[in-house]
Amino acid sequence: MRRALELAESALGRTWPNPAVGAVVVRDGLVIGKGATQPPGGPHAEVVALAEAGEAARGAILYVTLEPCSHWGRTPPCTEAIIRAGVREVHAATLDPNPKVHGRGVAQLREAGIEVHLGLCEREATRINEGFFKRVRTGLPFVTLKYAMTLDGRIATRTGSSKWITGEEARTCAHRLRDRADAIMVGVGTVLADDPLLTTRLPPELCGYGGPHHPLRVVVDSRGRTPARAAMLRRDTPGRTLVACTTLAPEDRRLAWQDAGAEVAVFAPEDGRVPLEALLRYLGDTGVNTALVEGGGTLHGALLDVGLADKIVAFVAPKLIGGEGAPAPVGGRGVADMASALELADVRVTQVGRDLLIEGYLRI
Repeated sequence: MRRALELAESALGRTWPNPAVGAVVVRDGLVIGKGATQPPGGPHAEVVALAEAGEAARGAILYVTLEPCSHWGRTPPCTEAIIRAGVREVHAATLDPNPKVHGRGVAQLREAGIEVHLGLCEREATRINEGFFKRVRTGLPFVTLKYAMTLDGRIATRTGSSKWITGEEARTCAHRLRDRADAIMVGVGTVLADDPLLTTRLPPELCGYGGPHHPLRVVVDSRGRTPARAAMLRRDTPGRTLVACTTLAPEDRRLAWQDAGAEVAVFAPEDGRVPLEALLRYLGDTGVNTALVEGGGTLHGALLDVGLADKIVAFVAPKLIGGEGAPAPVGGRGVADMASALELADVRVTQVGRDLLIEGYLRI
């Protein structure tokens, strides 16, 4: 199952709206087939693993990180492939939260005489697909706020200089987060200040399968200030871009974005801004399971103020820069007293080069 989990992780960012699943076929203690979910329309992990195993799958054991699907979608049910292959035993880490599948895949396999076990490495498997689980249950993607700051809590100097707060190892780690995300979100302030590409820049050996994956870029731009010549909108920039604006954005600017190849989502403004819950629901409706937010304090604070963030990933550099005008990673309204402070759960601290990586969940 550990190998199946590794395969599932290698598929993150590449399978949405489907979950990232890994599967391993074992016979006489040897792995004879393995697979990960392919991009939408391609085969699921179980089918890939069984195809690799071939006739040797008959009488073998299948380990899979999620309950096999039992319904027709873009591909046939995985349960049919498992039954047809003659597998004698299936270990599934967890049930699928999708009502079309939940428990039905297990029932079909058992009806066919296959021995089915549940719960092996369930916590790890659920964490890998925490975005899929949340979207299926709430309609919203799993939102991670990611930022790099100095030891005194600054994301740039008072003049706006921010390259580079962290070392190369931490920046590589940040790009690995992008490689695994379905979407990456920034505010228009970040676009105007940095003109970022928001692509994944990693060697293939550090990426999931298929080499670097470029998540859907989402720019939150209420009044239409993103230049049509922004770097991320260039035709030679890999990946897709979505600009989320309000009806306050000029029509000619919206058309310019579309002419540059961007998708545009227009919302009725709330207090003059893009309504963030409506935007996240829009992304969820398109199948986005995970959104990595790399904005500044304004966007981070706005998401925290309305309770839409699920996880924090903070890189902390052993540097002090001071300055009353130096920006912090979280703005917004904030809390009035310490008793109302947002506390993280399941916190993990890792040293990455000279920097610290602090991760924790705002809700479990």
